[in-house]
Order: sequence, then structure tokens, then C-alpha cells
Amino acid sequence: MAHDEKLAERVRELIEQPAIEKRMFGGLAFMLQGNMALCVSGQGGMLLRIDDDAERDRLLAREHVGPMVMGNQTSTTWLHVEAPALKTKRQLEGWVRRGEAAAHARPPK
Repeated sequence: MAHDEKLAERVRELIEQPAIEKRMFGGLAFMLQGNMALCVSGQGGMLLRIDDDAERDRLLAREHVGPMVMGNQTSTTWLHVEAPALKTKRQLEGWVRRGEAAAHARPPK
């Protein structure tokens, strides 16, 4: 399944620049300083890293948010945010900002 190009365009309007786009994980990743900020998933919705355990647990309690699953592996650091949680600009912007913060928290590559 190809990524949602409409969602990718909405992310392009919000994410800080310069962001590099790369095809990965069956979707379209947005990279900042060589680190992935988020990925518009080929399975729908988006993927993003949350390294803080408390924040991740709080976000996993939200509707339409779950751990990223690839094959039979469930990630403990990546979330899958389903499309219904990304409907409005305000909702999407919150997720984009979290992804940007995660990318900046890692050393530049």
C-alpha cells in the first residue's frame, strides 16, 4: 500500500525546514538533521518515535494510537497514529511537533 499523499502534503506544510524526505518502512519518512522525525505510513496514518516512557504510555492511552508493529515485532519506542487522530490541522501539528522534538533530541547524523 502506498502512503497517503494528502497526509504527506499536510505534513510538508507543517514540518520545519529543511526536512529531507526518504522512502522507508513502506511509507515516506521526514528527516531532520539526519534523524527521522516521522513517517507517513504505507499502512495509513503515521509513525513516530517517542523515547520518553511516561509520554509514550500517556499517548498510548489515546484513541487511535498504538505501538508500531512491523511483521511480528512490536516496537517499544515507535507509535502508530491512525488517520482519525490526524484529521484536523491542530491534531496533526501536535504529532508533527512531537516528531520534530524526537529528531532534535538525537545527535545529528
